Amino acid sequence: MPSTDLLLTFNAGSSTVKIGIFAMDGDVARRIGKGVIDFRAEPLSLSLIAGPQTFETPLKAETTEDLHGVIDETFSLLAEHFDIAAVRAAGHRIVHGGDRFTSAVALNDAAIDAVDALTSLAPLHQPQALRFIRALRHLKPHLAQTASFDTAFHATQDDLVRRFAIPRALHDEGIKRYGFHGLSYKFIAGELRRKAPRTAKVVVAHLGSGASLCALDNGISRDCSMGFSTLDGIPMATRPGWLDPGVILHLAGQRKQSFAEIEDLLYHRCGLLGVSGISADTRDLVKDGRPEARQAIDLFTLRIAGEIGRMAATLNGLDAIVFTAGIGEHQPEIRAGVAKGLSWLGLAIDEKTNGANDFKISTRESRIAAHVIATDEEQIIAEEALTVLGSG
Repeated sequence: MPSTDLLLTFNAGSSTVKIGIFAMDGDVARRIGKGVIDFRAEPLSLSLIAGPQTFETPLKAETTEDLHGVIDETFSLLAEHFDIAAVRAAGHRIVHGGDRFTSAVALNDAAIDAVDALTSLAPLHQPQALRFIRALRHLKPHLAQTASFDTAFHATQDDLVRRFAIPRALHDEGIKRYGFHGLSYKFIAGELRRKAPRTAKVVVAHLGSGASLCALDNGISRDCSMGFSTLDGIPMATRPGWLDPGVILHLAGQRKQSFAEIEDLLYHRCGLLGVSGISADTRDLVKDGRPEARQAIDLFTLRIAGEIGRMAATLNGLDAIVFTAGIGEHQPEIRAGVAKGLSWLGLAIDEKTNGANDFKISTRESRIAAHVIATDEEQIIAEEALTVLGSG
């Protein structure tokens, strides 16, 4: 029997990469495996799921800047479980596409250079994705590669929503709201069309280490809590979310902190970690009995509830809320905290279904629905890659 063509996806975060293995059945991408490499671990290891089996394999390669050794060894390990010779393409998640990239593209030299030119807009994530793109080019120079952009889904937002109150010339230079987590929101929009087709005005809460919210009107993005950068919006694991610009002026002026010090503070020492002084992980904070941990959780849920209220104004109404990503899918305590802050909207959570992470967690009497839907960014990357390859 001839081998089925395979497609790999690379979802690179700031410190991890999720690898999806998909079978290409015509114009359908069917997941057959997935892996994760955590670059914070010592030694590195590949966590791999192949069918019903799970493997944890240490990596001998060192984490060099070009990642050649890591990619080479990863492919060798994947070949023990999949027909790697049948891999025809690789799709990548790119956090920032600016105004140039409003859909997935094939990665040729010009496209890679254009993605690189946007690095200053996403300094935590863009370099990681580029490392994997270039490492794959080195290992398999003839392998087709595509890019899917987190910002592209939000290109439908009105110009007024995307503007800051700054001089028009700066807006025209690209200083505007872009929105992120678009691949996740695109997947959720598709799931809502399938599971709750009559639901029109929805706020989706993508709650993970990075967190944001998106206002959907019949599956179309109308607003997003993240704006110009991934620092914006609600508090995150180690990022502050909204912050008065005067704080930055104070740190740079009165306290004489350098750009590098301020950047490190904003990306790595704020958010839940900064408020609690204990942990960046909501699972740890929920279990911790200290008041600082409780305050971090309360601030997190307060800001989420407040942002949902703002987005209801953008949508001119609200039919439902969707919780997704690691925290949103698996932590009933966080969802209940958000719902408590939205009782004025008539939201009522069912304790039993919420505790079970069911699809619908609101009561029958609730004036708006609340859902839990698992997201799958790699599925969207794979589907967009097939679209690009089909059109090319």
